[in-house]
Order: sequence, then structure tokens, then C-alpha cells
Amino acid sequence: MSEKPIIAVTMGDPCGVGPEVVVKALAEPELAAVCQPLVLGDRGALERAIAITGVPLRVVTVEGEALPAPQPGTLCLRELSHLAPADMVYGQPTAASGTAVYRYIAEAAWLCLSGQVQAMATAPISKEALNRAGHPYPGHTELLAELSSTEEYVMMLAGDRLRVALVTIHEALADVPELVTFGRVLTTIRIVHRDVGRYFRPNPRLAVLALNPHCGEGGLFGDEEERVIAPAVAVARQEGIDAVGPLSADTLFHFAAQGDYDAVVAMYHDQGLIPLKLLHFEDGVNVTLGLPIIRTSVDHGTAYDLAGSGRASAASMTAAIKLAAGMAMTKAGGEGP
Repeated sequence: MSEKPIIAVTMGDPCGVGPEVVVKALAEPELAAVCQPLVLGDRGALERAIAITGVPLRVVTVEGEALPAPQPGTLCLRELSHLAPADMVYGQPTAASGTAVYRYIAEAAWLCLSGQVQAMATAPISKEALNRAGHPYPGHTELLAELSSTEEYVMMLAGDRLRVALVTIHEALADVPELVTFGRVLTTIRIVHRDVGRYFRPNPRLAVLALNPHCGEGGLFGDEEERVIAPAVAVARQEGIDAVGPLSADTLFHFAAQGDYDAVVAMYHDQGLIPLKLLHFEDGVNVTLGLPIIRTSVDHGTAYDLAGSGRASAASMTAAIKLAAGMAMTKAGGEGP
């Protein structure tokens, strides 16, 4: 790709830090050098965020189906909502704000699927507001899977030192053992192999974690390793995938962080994301693998306690947009992340 990719940036929850981290990120000169951001959101919320943070940006509305023609110091906006002040109170999301958030995400997905933009990067949302507005999804990932007619997908969080993908995502810990099935583990390994290989490193080396302490200790602490995980890894290896496991989570991350593996497949949310956020709390990026589009996101929530203060870090939002641009360049045959 000779031209810079266009990245659809969703504003996120107007009652949280989303607008603030978006405007802070887009004020960074490094992003203008790698992509053309198109923000999907609300002018009032963004102008309020600019006033709060003091960033030197001016909102320019992109009308209709026009694409951004950015100039220094401008934020290109496709205005999809006109929220009342009562629907933008910090920490108090409403059904109206939830409807607006859904529109931002749906429009970004459509722009990606139609090829008008090359990737999307999302600011944090309120699942409560989304559900209150009649959209019962546990998060972005499941919503985007439905919008893109994707049945198999994987949530991966990434930083410079570590990439971690999850077999199960937002599930009660008590439910995880029944959800860690042979098919689910193998599908996750396949998707991670394909997309990490496509966007990050050819023929990636994958570490697959055990579910139980010490890999089950020969069945003393559980048999999922012998019964489910090891057979899935064996089939993956027969398919030519460079996967190793099951490996004990309490030691594996030391080696993964040193670069011995290109990605780690974890069995459940906290098993994988505690070490990831220990290393990449500020700049971690959520990447949805398996979709027909490129989608990245911040790895934090709406942070209602910080909303309106101007103090929320934009490091993760900046990293998400930058990574989306890098992945788009790789897909088009250019330089990768």
C-alpha cells in the first residue's frame, strides 16, 4: 500500500474517557505519519474532550460518504449522534448513549467490510449502556463477530513483549473447565497461527498453556491437559503448526516475555491477561483475530473515575490505532507491525 491506510476510530462511551483518549491520541504526530484517522462519534463530546485536555485539534465534519482529507491540527469526524447533555454525564451512561455507541461500532464495521476504510480501532464502551439500548452483547468482540457473520473468533491482547490469545473470554471461572474443549482449543490455535502469521510473524511459534497447576501433575490436579489440550496440540502440529504444550502458566510467561514464543494461547481470561497487563498496562492493545476485517482496541475500560479530568492515558489508544495501521499495511503487502 503506497498511501496511508484510513482507520475508522470509534469514539466509545461519551460518559467515559473514550473521547479524551481519542483526541489525545490523534494529537500525536506519529499517527499522522502512518494513517488517516476517521473518527465516528459525537461532535459535542469530542469538542468537550478537546477543551478538557487542551490538545490543539479542531473538529472537521466529513459529510455523507466522503473520506478524510486531513490537514494538520484537524480531527476528521463522521458525526453519527447529537447527544443531549443529559446523555453525556460522566459516569452515568444512558440508553441514548448506548444507542450512539452501537451506531459508531456498526458504521465502522460496515466501512471496513465495504473496503472504504482499511481497519478500525475502538475506544472503550459501557456494556451496561449497550444492553440498556437493546443490544445484548458482552462486548465489542461478540458484536463485531455478529456484524461480520463470523462464527469463530479469538480475543488477543498484544504488546511489544507479549501476545496472549484466549480460548475462553468473559466466562465465570467455574464454567471454564467445561468450556475448554478439544474443538475450542484446536480452533483457537488454528486462528492464532493464521492471523499472527498473517499480520505479525510468518510461521509463528505458539505456546499453549495448561488449565491446571503444574499441567495437572499427572492427573492429580485435573485431567484436561491429557484429555483435551495435549490432543489438540498434537493435531495442530500434524497440520504443520508450530505449537508447544500444554505448558505450565506459572513458568511459561517468563520465557514468552523474553521472545521464545510469538504468541501464548491461554485457557481463560485472567490466566493470560494478568501477565500481559503487568508488562503492558499502559500500551496493551486488544486485537480480534478471525474476523474478515482488522479490529484493534484499547485494553482498558471506560474509567468513569477519570472521565472529565483530562488525566486518562492515551497510550493504549495510540498503540491501537498505530497497530491497526501496521496490520493494514501488512495486509496490503507493505511493511508490518
